[in-house]
Amino acid sequence: MSGRGLSVFAVLAVLGGILSGCGGEEFSEADKATIASLSLASLPAVPTDPSNRYADDAAAAAFGATLFFEQRMSRDGDVSCATCHLIDRQFQDDLPRAKAVGLNNRRTMPLAGVAYSPWQFWDGRRDSLWSQALTPLEEPVEHAGTRAGYAHVIAQHFADRYARIFGPLPDLSGVPERAGPRGTPEEAAAWQKLDAGKRREIDQVFANLGKAMGAFVRSIELPETRFDRFAAALAAGERPEGDAALSPDEIAGLRLFIGKANCATCHNGPRFTDDGFHNTGVPVVDGLPEDLGRQSGVLQVAEDPFNCEGAFSDAGPDDCGEFRFRVREGPHLVRAYKTPSLRGAAARPPYMHSGQFATLDAVVDHYATAPAAPAGQSELHPLTLSERERKQLIAFLGTISE
Repeated sequence: MSGRGLSVFAVLAVLGGILSGCGGEEFSEADKATIASLSLASLPAVPTDPSNRYADDAAAAAFGATLFFEQRMSRDGDVSCATCHLIDRQFQDDLPRAKAVGLNNRRTMPLAGVAYSPWQFWDGRRDSLWSQALTPLEEPVEHAGTRAGYAHVIAQHFADRYARIFGPLPDLSGVPERAGPRGTPEEAAAWQKLDAGKRREIDQVFANLGKAMGAFVRSIELPETRFDRFAAALAAGERPEGDAALSPDEIAGLRLFIGKANCATCHNGPRFTDDGFHNTGVPVVDGLPEDLGRQSGVLQVAEDPFNCEGAFSDAGPDDCGEFRFRVREGPHLVRAYKTPSLRGAAARPPYMHSGQFATLDAVVDHYATAPAAPAGQSELHPLTLSERERKQLIAFLGTISE
């Protein structure tokens, strides 16, 4: 060929370099270590939950699964946990805001891998899976039931299963069908009319139901993705091929994710979350009440009678470090929300705590422009990304969703 063109050997060399990059050989050792840290292969064993002695009890988990899908675990018998946590949709519902008995102010979070998180809900207002499971049961816009009502459901339909795990149910004769501290004024009054001993017995049944459901949710695992297969091949020094291969754009997006875009600052570890709370300037939703995020959540978890240090916890005096040493106050808690796992995120729009963004393009645009927070101080800083880089970043997110 002429001097103005490339020889066949030069072309092959260029193609070889591109393919080499696609295989991952051009990643630095530091990058390879970061990529390995994001892989499911780096996921440790599920941490113990000393506040729930039934957390790893197979019979409790099976009973919890039954309760999870049981519509009688609601006021009118037409809502279950699975109403919002759809098993074929990563245990969430694709809605901007969860809809059960009524419309919630926040969207449903997926459940796979949540056993690793010390805090539950967008604001961390519960500190265990079992205390989290109890909250929707009494929430007026979710299941809208009462503690006494749930005890009656168990007595009528699941008494034997309950007794085999937790021991016999208390005597419920004389206990109203609907009574609880978070019910209607009439239901709350009926609850107060019960003597303290009877209320405590029902509270213990209620706590046990949460512990069974917590045991079930604890068993929901994160599925392996194409990124994990790529990371495994990279760690083994092999060329990622077939369903382990990433496209050039996906690899470029991975480089952005762990580098220039700084996504891995908060979305780190094998679940792509630091389990922390951050104000990222997410806009408010018109018509919703003020939502202060972690600032409110940290107060609620302290008041929860089912927290790690509560009377119904199985934890010992030295087992509640996360709860005891939680950050209790500070301006950084205002409108700070839990970092969601990005695993599966590409397949579950919309995004943010109240579904503020319909697409990943809108999310990336928000993070790049870093607008001022509606309240408090946003942690974001403006980031210059080209249109191609934005598409590459989104392309990479697809690899942890399939």
